Amino acid sequence: MKKLLYLLPLALLHLGGGAQAQTTTAAKPAAANSAADPGRITLVIHGGAGTITRANMTPEQEKAYREVLNQALQVGYGVLQKGGTSLDAVEATVRVMEDSPLFNAGKGAVFTHEGRNELDASIMDGKTLRAGSVAGITTVRNPITAARTVMEKSEHVMMVGPGAEQFAKEKGLQIVEPSYFYTEARYNQLQKAIAKEQGAVPDQLNTPTKAAAPATAPATESKKIKVKQKAGGKPQGYLEPPIFTEGRKYGTVGAVALDQYGNLAAATSTGGMTNKRYGRVGDAPIIGAGTYADNQSCAISCTGWGEYFIRATVARDIAARMEYGKQPLQQAAQATIDKVAQLGGDGGLIGLDRQGNITMPFNSEGMYRGYIKANGQSEVLIYK
Repeated sequence: MKKLLYLLPLALLHLGGGAQAQTTTAAKPAAANSAADPGRITLVIHGGAGTITRANMTPEQEKAYREVLNQALQVGYGVLQKGGTSLDAVEATVRVMEDSPLFNAGKGAVFTHEGRNELDASIMDGKTLRAGSVAGITTVRNPITAARTVMEKSEHVMMVGPGAEQFAKEKGLQIVEPSYFYTEARYNQLQKAIAKEQGAVPDQLNTPTKAAAPATAPATESKKIKVKQKAGGKPQGYLEPPIFTEGRKYGTVGAVALDQYGNLAAATSTGGMTNKRYGRVGDAPIIGAGTYADNQSCAISCTGWGEYFIRATVARDIAARMEYGKQPLQQAAQATIDKVAQLGGDGGLIGLDRQGNITMPFNSEGMYRGYIKANGQSEVLIYK
């Protein structure tokens, strides 16, 4: 009995130390993995797929896209180099593209039939299979951060519309006026789409109906642009994106990363489709369709005709082929993209496994894409 009483304080001390260690681990999950290896960090990105050809791309436009894609790669790479997690890296990378008017995500997102910018995003942690997503939001500057906040600060996976916006506001995320997302080029694309629809040209997604008049551009933004145009040409820094100007285009952005702790993560963000209506949501915010990450297989981010990517559960299908069929990443990804094509859809994806293997298949004319490896070697590609 005396021996037991003597051991009891030691046992309590041991339990206390264990609890403290567990708290520390929760605060810094990366530190729990003692097998850190900076030599394996890898980041892959995409900025959308579609009819992207040299014929409809000016040298100035190509230069602008390459610069932003390279910037996104360097930002994410910097996070990984400093010991940041794959989650930190994909969020930071996607935010760069959300803040650029060149892509269909965040500022520069396409317009709905009613003249709004409705944004979707999702993120997933390959280590824990935690995930978060938002859909149909109009006031959160960086939807990808809203998606991560849903994952980390709520018991849910997906939030939509005004509820998601209220949650983001309560959690201290940056809220902006809807006019922040406006760009003249995207607004003109909406007007062209509506004009085409009113001309009784069948739309691939919607039954032709009498289209509502497009919403007017925000007064302050419109006035600013007109003043600068009068001074001589288009506004300084203004660039007409070659998206939706030749065939069907998808400017969705995404990133997948492998950190030095061996963990994968994926993130995707989009404005959807020009002239979308009825609260349409594509694959980007749907876990398993447009985004998926699992340390046991791969991390995937997709871009393309969302309805087909949802029906084919593209992101999860690749992981399943690897997990159950023992297929290597590239084979699994290509087989799934082929499946999308057989259904009648088009687009592409980026993928990454824990060995640092990369895949970037697509069945369209082009896809904005790039990667960077641990040694700093990087490449940005656009055309097929």
